[in-house]
Amino acid sequence: MQWDLFAAGGLAPAPSPNPEPPRSAVDPAALSDTAILAAIPDAGMPLVLALIQEAGRRKLQAAVPILGRLCQLFAGFGIEREVPEQAVALDALASIGGQDARLVVSELLDDHRVQGPTLNVAVRVAATLRCRLSAATVLPLLRHADPEVRAIACALARPRADVNASLIDLLADLDATVRIASACALGRSGRQEARAALKTMLRRAPTPAAIEAIAAIADRESIVLLGRLARARTELTAMAHDALALIDDPLAIKLADALPPRRDPRDRDEDTKIDDG
Repeated sequence: MQWDLFAAGGLAPAPSPNPEPPRSAVDPAALSDTAILAAIPDAGMPLVLALIQEAGRRKLQAAVPILGRLCQLFAGFGIEREVPEQAVALDALASIGGQDARLVVSELLDDHRVQGPTLNVAVRVAATLRCRLSAATVLPLLRHADPEVRAIACALARPRADVNASLIDLLADLDATVRIASACALGRSGRQEARAALKTMLRRAPTPAAIEAIAAIADRESIVLLGRLARARTELTAMAHDALALIDDPLAIKLADALPPRRDPRDRDEDTKIDDG
């Protein structure tokens, strides 16, 4: 089968006077790991998507370079529509995880091999894998037209003057999710500009991310807010306790010491065994 390299949104089969016969149905779940890896490069749609998903489900580390090459093959496509081969491969890389997958996704983004709607998928996967992207890659993402991309890019930002300046600008973004993400990123970097926004979050809609972020820039009011959260919101007690323990302030130490001691999860497992017994 020949491929039309100019089809919108990705490769599409060009018309042929002698079309290939339909492929026989294949169940990827019934194939061995080796067979899946061997079949991905030559499989057509929709079989290739099923094979990629199965490789991700099995967390096949050997599939990482194959999925990376597949994403490279479709570079330059998908300006207007998501490229399914890239999107499914990226999700599989997120499922597989590990340093090799992290490097492949970082390279795809740093080399601008993903674009259009598929970029949203790539950025989300990069955040899941905790990729370390270059500032040259992150800065345009922080200014992206899609607020979802801007918000996720905040989690990928590393401290640097120009990156910090963009994050500070995003504290006034029209999108609330972006404002929250930028405040958390700045707080984790120890930037005082995020303190007011993070304290507002602790009062109105506290989250583990906000609690973690404010620990590095906490003032006395922040410490009091963390203490109140630890007592009033049981689902956040452990996170608030950990944040207080990181703050070098007598009040934080006092409030942390006043909280019930944290229990090791293994202790709860032992209690369950005793009750069951």
